[in-house]
Amino acid sequence: MAVMDPVADALTILRNASNAKKEVAELKNSKLIEEILKILKREGFIDNYKLIKDTKQGILRTYLKYDKDGTPAMLGIKRISRPGLRVYKKSDELPKVYGGLGVAVISTSKGLMTDNEAREGKMGGEVICSAW
Repeated sequence: MAVMDPVADALTILRNASNAKKEVAELKNSKLIEEILKILKREGFIDNYKLIKDTKQGILRTYLKYDKDGTPAMLGIKRISRPGLRVYKKSDELPKVYGGLGVAVISTSKGLMTDNEAREGKMGGEVICSAW
């Protein structure tokens, strides 16, 4: 069966693994998903990830992050712009996720960045997802 939205599939795998208290989630590799994972790692939502080569496109093994009492660092993640409904925002219209406690991933002309970085650079773009 063909995958229509690989980013939504990857975010669903991360959300389900986090809710099930898994230590590792395996995602199909793509440049966009890898850039999203870089942002999630930099913002402290995941612990780490690494690319595992295989005969196909590769697997991104993602290590989820939890605090000492077992609460996930990523309480939720949601796809905003999707193939059926693209969401574009100007720099002054970018969403603040949970009043700034979360992060929105924005696809700009300079690449993927967080909502705060895009606001500082006065760049708008496509709102890919949000995590909190």
